[in-house]
Amino acid sequence: MAEGGGGGGGPRRKALSLLEAARSRYESLQISDDVFGESGQDSSGNPFYSTSADSRSSSAASSDDDDEQTSSSLSSAAAAAPPQPRAREAAAGGGQRLQSRPVPGPAAEELEEDEDRGDWSQTLRDTPPPRFEETCGPTRKMPPSASAMDFFQLFVPDNVLKNMVVQTNMYAKKYQERFGSDAAWVEVTLTEMKAFLGYVISTSTSHCESVLSIWSSGFYSNRSIALVMSQARFEKILKYFHVVAFRSSQTTHGLYKIQPFLDSLQHGFDTAFRPSQTQVLHEPLIDEDPVFIATCTERELRKRKKRKFSLWVRQCSSTGFIIQVYVHLKEGGGPDGLDALKNKPQLHSMVAKSLCRNAAGKNYIIFTGPSITSLTLFEEFEKQEIYCCGLLSSRKSDCTGLPPSMLTNAATPQARGQYRIKMKGNMSLICWFNKGHFRFLTNAYSPVQQGVIIKRKSGEIPCPLAVEAFAAHLSYICKYDDKYSKYFISHKPNKTWQQVFWFAVSIAINNAYVLYKMSDAYHMKRYSRAQFGERLVKELLGLEDTSPSH
Repeated sequence: MAEGGGGGGGPRRKALSLLEAARSRYESLQISDDVFGESGQDSSGNPFYSTSADSRSSSAASSDDDDEQTSSSLSSAAAAAPPQPRAREAAAGGGQRLQSRPVPGPAAEELEEDEDRGDWSQTLRDTPPPRFEETCGPTRKMPPSASAMDFFQLFVPDNVLKNMVVQTNMYAKKYQERFGSDAAWVEVTLTEMKAFLGYVISTSTSHCESVLSIWSSGFYSNRSIALVMSQARFEKILKYFHVVAFRSSQTTHGLYKIQPFLDSLQHGFDTAFRPSQTQVLHEPLIDEDPVFIATCTERELRKRKKRKFSLWVRQCSSTGFIIQVYVHLKEGGGPDGLDALKNKPQLHSMVAKSLCRNAAGKNYIIFTGPSITSLTLFEEFEKQEIYCCGLLSSRKSDCTGLPPSMLTNAATPQARGQYRIKMKGNMSLICWFNKGHFRFLTNAYSPVQQGVIIKRKSGEIPCPLAVEAFAAHLSYICKYDDKYSKYFISHKPNKTWQQVFWFAVSIAINNAYVLYKMSDAYHMKRYSRAQFGERLVKELLGLEDTSPSH
């Protein structure tokens, strides 16, 4: 580049060096700069820990409004630009940096009282990060010629589809014995079952509310795939479709109709992929299509049945691969129902323990939202060699064992980037200010290691390393939700087990695409997520032309 370009050369070189620094920083945090390679809207106002309408609402009378109102600030700070590489400071240097940013707080007597009561101390020490030497990525090398169907069948193989065929035919037979014969019914075959799945999966890319629109003459009609099966035949299969036809005498679980499928899917996730060290527990976006919500009337909204389940996942934050799925039913009786789950953080801890039951002894770092974050849970996980970093909320989190002085906001105004920290063993409690107070609990990052968050307008905002890491992972999961949740199957059945089934299939397809992007097949033909979905639909329908539409 010539230097005679006026004053633009300097800023351009600075921008390029900043980009390189950001990429280096993402690598050190085990965050992919952009695994997906697609453009998408920013979800800076949509923190991963707050996806339900209940959790999005805020109360003006709540003492924790600062946490709610400024959570988007933390997300947008991370989404605006990746952070720069940090300089690894020695413990002594880090301590000096911390002391150089005092934060006005409660009186010294209160602080000492807190320290004496809970073993929390203002004396900070450097803690080494948990060692992680395992390799991350697919466990099986797929050939360059591998198709979308090959990746999908890593999780939904033919033996699972054949079981659906058997169970659907069994249910149809029993149904007709009880309610009368159906002369139009013919037993379904494996080929038809694949086509049936293909039709429903096609709604993930066409975003039509009804799969029957394929055979209509309207906007969502698709004559190229409608000819494979008649609408009448599809509706018959849809009527009798089952994964488990009958309840056994020992079965009490509300998801018994799809539990074998969920178990098989989980086995496929476990055997096909090894996750990175950094992972996130959250609820993926499975709400209604925003376009539909914006266009439908209030009466239509009232007629829509509310979801009767909550779906949580443990997700690899360096690739987006969903490692484990946990479904919680609202219909379930007892104290672990979904209504109780919304109000009691200890029940969210139960969800976290279930999602991490296979993570013990591997030194994983788990990022959590305020409904899961608690000192008791993190200490229990640490005994299993699972380390955590979570956002705290005095309204949503279980704050048992935490010093009250760190949970109250200072009366005097504070500057952005100021923070104070207390330690108990390897656990650090951080109170950081950025247009509001943010509190973090972690045993995965040293309190004396420094980080920085970059905002386009405000510049650099200093913070502890744990805050920087949390913001980066928050931004990544928001990106995943923006780009992949819009490819969830749009078909909305009334039965809860069918809703869970199609959401699970959507997650399987997203995971298949993640593996595809890390394979040699992606270097042969670079399909986008939409093209990958279209290709999978055509392969399920048995069409010869499997090339995606452009």
